[in-house]
Amino acid sequence: MTRFSYSEYLSQFRHGGNQSYPSLGKLSSDGRRRPQHITSASAEEIDVMVLATQRGDAQAVNELSVAAPLRLMKENKDGWIPLHEAAYYGQAECIKALIKAQPGSVDKRTLQEQTALLLAVSGQHLSCVQCLLQAGADPDISSKNKETPLYKACELENVDMVKLILSFGATVNQRCNRGWTALHEAVCRDNIEICEMLIGGGAAINPPSTCSTTPLIVAVQQGCVEALCYLVRKGADVNMQTCDGTTALYEASRNGHGEIVELLLSYNSDANKPTKTGLLPLHIAAQYGHHEIVSLLMPVTSRVRVRHSGISPLHLAAEHNQDIITALLLKIGADVNATLSHNRSMQYSDYRSTALYFAVANRSIKTAELLLKAGANPSLDPVSPLLAAVRQGCARTVCLLLQHGADVNTSIPACPSTLPGAIVLCINNLPLLKCLLDHGCDAQACFKCAYSVGPHPAQDSRDHFDINTCTTDTALLTCLDPAAREVQFCELISSPSVCQWAGPLVDLLLDYTSNVQLCARLAELLDGLPDWPSIRSKTLSPRPLMHLCRLRIREQVGVSRLRSLDGLPLPDRLLQYLSHPQL
Repeated sequence: MTRFSYSEYLSQFRHGGNQSYPSLGKLSSDGRRRPQHITSASAEEIDVMVLATQRGDAQAVNELSVAAPLRLMKENKDGWIPLHEAAYYGQAECIKALIKAQPGSVDKRTLQEQTALLLAVSGQHLSCVQCLLQAGADPDISSKNKETPLYKACELENVDMVKLILSFGATVNQRCNRGWTALHEAVCRDNIEICEMLIGGGAAINPPSTCSTTPLIVAVQQGCVEALCYLVRKGADVNMQTCDGTTALYEASRNGHGEIVELLLSYNSDANKPTKTGLLPLHIAAQYGHHEIVSLLMPVTSRVRVRHSGISPLHLAAEHNQDIITALLLKIGADVNATLSHNRSMQYSDYRSTALYFAVANRSIKTAELLLKAGANPSLDPVSPLLAAVRQGCARTVCLLLQHGADVNTSIPACPSTLPGAIVLCINNLPLLKCLLDHGCDAQACFKCAYSVGPHPAQDSRDHFDINTCTTDTALLTCLDPAAREVQFCELISSPSVCQWAGPLVDLLLDYTSNVQLCARLAELLDGLPDWPSIRSKTLSPRPLMHLCRLRIREQVGVSRLRSLDGLPLPDRLLQYLSHPQL
């Protein structure tokens, strides 16, 4: 290596022509520097001591220390002195020269509170680390984010570095800004050799982090089986909980680590420790669809604890469209009609209660079908799951619910009216409305008006029915004022958002009614529409005898049996007669 005297360095800075020198780049967000090169054009801005240090020119450093001793402690804009540069670039001989000239600089910190020792560890310069420790560097001084040299060595999995730092008495249980110790970091990397060194050096087995996360929980989160087994052998508590009540078993169940769940259970991990939200490991495994883990947890989970949680694993499986988990839970005896506790039900604007409602609300037809086949009752929720399906416009789910006993004439709690709630929710969906009418929905109720052919009171704008709100706002299905006035069909159909469908809608409804008389408001609304002649003819009395007979037979058959005309023991011709023509 070419060596330079102090005067020669200055000379090269001022007259170096095209010569290029290694230098430090900008300080990055993590407090580290990125090397770059400078040319003679900017050389005068760089301290000559820094340049000699970066080049590893110990002889020049010695000469410069004598010629310009003040430069040894001169800081740049990031708080770095030449000793920091030497540690960062791994220049052990320069470190010795600088410390000899200025022993008090050994623990000097940068603006990021990094010592030369920490910079040397970060760069994995073992010889520099040894020089600094032998010179009396404190191994427990941490940076701004509370990382110590030992912590950084564990993060880098540098076994020799860890061993060296421990040999100089480093505090093994010091914490970083998130409360992690060096053991947390070693466990996170599944490095048993370093774990052995740390525990041999006095590391605590169950040190909680800021969030009360122990090294064992870290091992579970990362799926580190070897580290987990090692910690358990050393006496780690498998049932410790974090600040939110999470256990190692809960974390393993959430992350789908089946092997670890099995290990933890063999180590007597408690499957009945709830989190602060009341959920058990079984709940979270069901929510995330880990069926193998669900199978492991079911036999060791208390049904009483599940009931006390206020929500069943079946609810969570249905809510998150986990049909395989749903089938598994039903197979092993889960209560298909279990309801949410009052507190949990109140968290939803529709006060839902059953797993069936969750499945319908989340458009999981497969899950809904599994629940219904297992005996789910579609009438247990404050708001019928049928209304949720109609609101979504899902004909398949609607038919499925009707086939399993859903009340086609159920009402909407938040919208008291004289007609079935399902009709209110599908005014703009005639095919779905026809499906409901075919299954016995009461069309006759739409034409019962308190004012009949007499004058109607003026409609307040606040009473107008908004179809857009009805089909998008879940709050419509919540229970509001039970004393609210019942809204009539003529009032709904004359609202600005609905009146455009008035003709086809009334025409369809009349196919499912006997003799009716249109009230004054309906007649006024329909008069002049293209459908008016057809509608008017259907309102003339009497209706055709064949039509009246069909309605009478359907009435006698009953709504429950109309759900499946194909299942009735009647001749095909009669079944066709009872069925209305397609739209």
